[in-house]
Amino acid sequence: MQTARDKLIVALDVDTANRAFDLFDSLRDVVGMFKIGSQLFTAAGPDIVRKILAKGGRVFLDLKFHDIPNTVAAASIEAARLGVSIFNVHASGGTEMMTRAAEAVSETAKREGVPKPKVIAVTLLTSLDSAALRQIGISDDAETSVANLARAAATCGLDGVVASPHEIQIVRAAVPNPEFIIVTPGIRPGCVATDDQRRVMTAAGAIRAGADYLVVGRPILDADDPVAAANSIVAEIEGGLPS
Repeated sequence: MQTARDKLIVALDVDTANRAFDLFDSLRDVVGMFKIGSQLFTAAGPDIVRKILAKGGRVFLDLKFHDIPNTVAAASIEAARLGVSIFNVHASGGTEMMTRAAEAVSETAKREGVPKPKVIAVTLLTSLDSAALRQIGISDDAETSVANLARAAATCGLDGVVASPHEIQIVRAAVPNPEFIIVTPGIRPGCVATDDQRRVMTAAGAIRAGADYLVVGRPILDADDPVAAANSIVAEIEGGLPS
């Protein structure tokens, strides 16, 4: 049974390893996992992942692999070897790409005796609204697109998706398997600006809607007291859990 703390993933969206380690050291006993995305990974490389894992942290590697199937399968093998708990690919990369990624991770975990990470698919970025989708040639609305992409991810053997809090129930309807996890960005306390994300929700609201993990970055990183901000969000999550 996951606790409220386990469900909070802090996005280490910073530009130096030193800043990342400072945040990790202060938050490691407050939150369940840390997200390492494109900015920090580009700045510090895979060693930042290894060092956080060596200190007992858990990592969600948020690099959103999107390439030809062979390239994504190879990258997925390296993510598994790193020892991350979760990593993601773009569902829009297609069914062959997702299937190859899932198969490569399962085979590597079995062959090399490493823990199998959860492989999840990005449906639509939370910065995209209907107008933005039309600009890139997608005529379906966000809800229909998310449902189709989530269904494809499940069919390909992936473990879950990244989805906006407003599409959680859509994903649950499209993929009724309760083991299919939903990782939800776009979480904002009610008093905090939404920045460049469009489809946002409070932590309690997302948990009530059925999210398994919440990814929070700026509301914690930009706070005067990141530990207090993280504790506040954990309390919000607790309030959204079934009593």
